[in-house]
Amino acid sequence: MAKQPETVVITGASAGVGRAAAREFAKHGASIALLARGEAGLNAAREEVVSLGGQALIVPVDLADHKQVEAAAAEVERSLGTIDIWINNAMVSVFSPFREMTSEEFRRVTEVTYLGVVYGTMAALRYMVPRNRGTIVQVGSALAYRSIPLQSAYCGAKHAVRGFTDSLRSELLHDNLNVHLTMVQLPALNTPQFEWVKSRLTRKPQPVPPIFEPEVAARGIYWAAHHRRRELDIGFSSVKAIVGNKVFPGYLDRYLGRHGYDAQQTNEPADPNRPNNLWKPLPQDFGAHGRFDAQARSESVQLWTTTHRAWFAGAIGIALAWAGLAYTMRRWSSMQSSSDLAQTGLLRP
Repeated sequence: MAKQPETVVITGASAGVGRAAAREFAKHGASIALLARGEAGLNAAREEVVSLGGQALIVPVDLADHKQVEAAAAEVERSLGTIDIWINNAMVSVFSPFREMTSEEFRRVTEVTYLGVVYGTMAALRYMVPRNRGTIVQVGSALAYRSIPLQSAYCGAKHAVRGFTDSLRSELLHDNLNVHLTMVQLPALNTPQFEWVKSRLTRKPQPVPPIFEPEVAARGIYWAAHHRRRELDIGFSSVKAIVGNKVFPGYLDRYLGRHGYDAQQTNEPADPNRPNNLWKPLPQDFGAHGRFDAQARSESVQLWTTTHRAWFAGAIGIALAWAGLAYTMRRWSSMQSSSDLAQTGLLRP
């Protein structure tokens, strides 16, 4: 009997990381529910999924509305079948000094980027818990550990996602439920968010280098969805930020105060009237990539290493064993030579 394709829900699937993740799962034949607000991007994503061998269902939804999220989950179960994997990825942001933000902007970022994850997790658990199986992937960021200036609402939301996820994970363990909860911490990525994000910066926004292509994140998300890893960091820059903040957070506060503004802006002047997607989606399809392909890396050695750490540890173990054997053989050979010389009388005690 042929194995049924897994059913995957991806929020924020119309562009960026969500779009790249949809393609990654489609290559493995998954049935994918594409959740987002922008219908132009959703339609293009569906075509890509089908062309790669997957099945796609479009569900237009604003993740900040819990009723829409619950209705979307019900539609997925009716149309595609049992939800196996739910990926919470949708986000919005505002590039602005905190003192210039409005309370409505801050609330909107929080509702989509944090509460959207909460609502998605609630909807997924409603179906996964009775079956005692399933995986929920929270798409996080190195900014969930180390905040940067000009993105206070987004950083706060990602910190909140991490706190919520850790709390929920303990509850699932307490109840002995076979529902896996994992979080993927992303580095700076070449996505279209820098074209549509609401910004008060005088120059065009950019991801803080080093920059990775969204396919790197998509491969990490796919791996995390199929392995029992508590948390997956992608890119050495993410690891460095997370570890560095644990060791010298005060130094990073001062460093980012001096350099964090310029690092998030190019030298090109920004258009103050540029449309943004904070309140409603923009009408065009943006795809997965932003405008930084020339600078972005398509591979991450760190990701390969952490997802192959058993193999890597085994290889190191074998290398150490060979080194130990070689050392022992050299010592034994040296002792034998000394013994032979002593027997000939050439070496005196």
